[in-house]
Amino acid sequence: MSAEPYADVLLAGIAASTPGVGLDEVPELMSRVDRKYIVTTATMTRVAAEMGDRFHVLCIGGRRQFRYTSTYFDTPELLTFHQHRQDRRRRFKLRTRTYLDGGGQWLELKLSGARGSTDKHRIPYDGVPSATLTPEALDFVRDTLLSRLHLVAPETLGPVLATDYKRVTLIDRAGGARVTCDTGLVCRDGYDSRPARGDLVLLESKSVDGKGLIDKVLRGLGVRPVSVSKYCVAVAALRGLPANRWRPVLHRYLDHRPGRRRAHDGRWIEVGWTGTGRLPGSRPWPERRLTADCRPGPVGS
Repeated sequence: MSAEPYADVLLAGIAASTPGVGLDEVPELMSRVDRKYIVTTATMTRVAAEMGDRFHVLCIGGRRQFRYTSTYFDTPELLTFHQHRQDRRRRFKLRTRTYLDGGGQWLELKLSGARGSTDKHRIPYDGVPSATLTPEALDFVRDTLLSRLHLVAPETLGPVLATDYKRVTLIDRAGGARVTCDTGLVCRDGYDSRPARGDLVLLESKSVDGKGLIDKVLRGLGVRPVSVSKYCVAVAALRGLPANRWRPVLHRYLDHRPGRRRAHDGRWIEVGWTGTGRLPGSRPWPERRLTADCRPGPVGS
């Protein structure tokens, strides 16, 4: 039986055969309902056929598939990770997002509130190292959390990990919805990295009411939404922390081939995946954070 094509190659082909639109024609949807799905390349092929000519693809400077890098910030105790793991009603994620193929860099604060809605706020962040929070950035975080969620911002926020991936964005021609198609995900924290499986696509439907066309197409194919956060799955995988409700996604989505990794004391150890988020043979991770170039540095540096 022949292997399925790698997902990023498939998405590049789908994007090439889809009519393109410019960024000014993409609905911004800063307040929206998100639905996430993980599909195989075979299912993605069926989805593209079902959508037919009802979608356009984002095209900038002749490109239709774009490289992204995101750096996530958290407290030394991983407050935002634990808020998401516990499914707290009011929670947030903070990251810088760099568009490597054009589009600059932004500081983004994603807020989750009542009824499962997502509210994204962002400011331009060009010229600032992606793993750095400026005083102006911290003011933005404090003011937004207080005004939108009535939360006091943590006193200490630092870079924890980064993710790299490719993205194709499909836009519903009827307006009011879009779907992002992410492939080639790699999670890294300076100590270790973990890639996603090459034959899977992470789809994220973004619409005003959570009832976009892509949701209907996927439902018709028997595909159901999953609970997944790139940041939280990456923390669980890289630090061996309990994954709880993300465990099925973690086990399916990331590449868990046995191999060697460096323990916190510098030794190389043989590891495999246990399905629980814990690496056999390894000891608890020391407290750590990323420096500006995504290498590990001492806390407080």
